[in-house]
Amino acid sequence: MNEAIKTAIGIVGSQKKLGDACGLTQQAVYKWLHGKAKVSPEYVESIVDATGGAVRAYQIRPDLPGLFPHPNQAA
Repeated sequence: MNEAIKTAIGIVGSQKKLGDACGLTQQAVYKWLHGKAKVSPEYVESIVDATGGAVRAYQIRPDLPGLFPHPNQAA
C-alpha cells in the first residue's frame, strides 16, 4: 500500500476527491493506493496542493530524486 497516497486520501476525504483534485478517476487513485500504478510526475503537484503540503512530492515518488528531491538531501 502506498502510504503517501493513503495519507493524501485521509486528508482530502476519499479516493474520488483526490482523483477530482488531479482530474482523474477514483479508479486511478485506487491503482496508486494499491501499487498497481505509479503516480505520474504530472500529478504529483496536484496531490501536494490538495493536501495543503502535508504530503510532500518526494514522499509520493521517492524513486525520482532528480525531480522530487528530499529536503534533507545533500546538494
